[in-house]
Amino acid sequence: MNYVKEYWCWIEKNPDRVCNKVKSIYKQLVDDIDNPKEVEIYDADLDMNVKHTFIFSEERGMIPIEFIERFCKHSKGKWAGKPIKLELWQKAFIQAAYGFIDKDTNLRRFRKILLFVARKNGKSTVDSGLSTYHLTKDGEHGAECYSVAVKKDQAKIVWEEAKKMIQKSPALSKRCRCLINGIFFDRTESKLLALASDSNSLDGLNASFVVADEVHAWKDKNLMDVMYDSMSAREQPMFLETSTMGTVRDNVFDNEYEYASQVLSGAVKDYTLLPIIYELDKKDEWIDEVAWEKANPAIGTIKSKDALRDKVERAKANPNELVNLLCKDFNIRMNSDDHWLSYEDVANDLTFEMDDIRDNYGVAGVDLSSTTDLTAATCIIKKHNMVYVLQQYFIPDAKLEEKIQEDKIPYDIWSSRGLVTLCPGAKVDYSAVTNWFIKLINDFEIRPVWVGYDPWNSNYWVEEMKNYGFDMEEVRQGAKTMSNPMKQLEADLIENKVNYNQNPVLHWCLTNTAVNRDENDNIRPVKGKQQRARIDGAVSLIIAYTVMLNHISDLENLMEE
Repeated sequence: MNYVKEYWCWIEKNPDRVCNKVKSIYKQLVDDIDNPKEVEIYDADLDMNVKHTFIFSEERGMIPIEFIERFCKHSKGKWAGKPIKLELWQKAFIQAAYGFIDKDTNLRRFRKILLFVARKNGKSTVDSGLSTYHLTKDGEHGAECYSVAVKKDQAKIVWEEAKKMIQKSPALSKRCRCLINGIFFDRTESKLLALASDSNSLDGLNASFVVADEVHAWKDKNLMDVMYDSMSAREQPMFLETSTMGTVRDNVFDNEYEYASQVLSGAVKDYTLLPIIYELDKKDEWIDEVAWEKANPAIGTIKSKDALRDKVERAKANPNELVNLLCKDFNIRMNSDDHWLSYEDVANDLTFEMDDIRDNYGVAGVDLSSTTDLTAATCIIKKHNMVYVLQQYFIPDAKLEEKIQEDKIPYDIWSSRGLVTLCPGAKVDYSAVTNWFIKLINDFEIRPVWVGYDPWNSNYWVEEMKNYGFDMEEVRQGAKTMSNPMKQLEADLIENKVNYNQNPVLHWCLTNTAVNRDENDNIRPVKGKQQRARIDGAVSLIIAYTVMLNHISDLENLMEE
């Protein structure tokens, strides 16, 4: 039975119930089945590209499916003790992961598998079933299987479920030893362990199968790198990465998600990655019951549709519940509930070259912050119904390492890319900000006609700027001043009318920004619950927007000249 094609047929008949990313990957997989192609993959050992032709074997793909349905038992709820019966989407996913093999070596094509799906859709069942399969049936002598997470309690969730599956299966319980520290299959000297980032045993591993669970909570990529590198001595290892979406931004998960999205779009060629991502295509689809299945392939069977409907109705009545609902039940990347913009509101793939905006008038905004903190300068140019954003950040060189450790942010990498200026000494030299504006004029003929600033702690810098001929405008950081500009900026971001050249520092600042809202629905930017998360870049952009709206007619006249 070819479950990949069967699922694709179902997708074609039900396009409104499947998200674009799932459509994309299964269309590619079916094409790879029907039209095997010779591809080149870099071989690190040989330090060269090696040609491979991958074919699809239904039989190879069926082995783990048949194993799970024959030997694994449910451990919880009304199905406890009953054999697991996989759904079509699960069978298609597993058969794709294990069925594509190299025509010459018979080794599996996919080394890394991503399964991102909303909660309560049977993700843990797949994780635990495949862990048990690799422990006992994959044919790897001395198999080392690991469930890993940031914390040991999280890592043990998959491990505990696998243990319960084994204990409820007469065939498996006779052959496996379930101990406190691990599960062991003596016939092939194999083991299944739970590991966390603080484990003392991360060195010297020779992993054959790894489940990285709930990656949305991972803040440090080191654990993932260590575990992935530990598989290098195996012929056909598998790294299974599973997660719902989360509210921690610019972390390991976002890197994995963005890379997978590039593979799905064809922008990046990676024939060893299988990304399966269930999500809503648009945030407003959460009120459309037909679209719920896009993020919840098991709705109506494993996941209760009535329970989800109740959650949706509560969120309609109480917006405070919406962030968690969108994130966990509809698999949309969100920020924590006190933030101004969602990750998707901010994200876009627009870029520009300096020649695209050369010789133009603009307006600017600066958030000087404190002398030892992050300072941000922004210049915006409104052209052809698009707002182009230029930014520069400034931090003291002597505080670089300290700030990297405090903020957990790669200021050193951003500096090497020219996004952050390191000022000599232990405080920000505001003259560096002045020099950046002068450089815009001299090198690119971009003239900031008005420069907005917060009057706090800015006296001597403002005089310096005036001496160079800049028209300085005071912008106080209050709701009366900033509410309308913030709302206009929010609308422009959502409509992809703001091209910030994919600046990661601004992206970070925008997604960190929370709002303080008064009784008249006026808003101003504030830091959220994570006080170490910087918002300076967002504030300087809002100041620039404030100045732009104050002079919009004059600016448009200048641009027409």
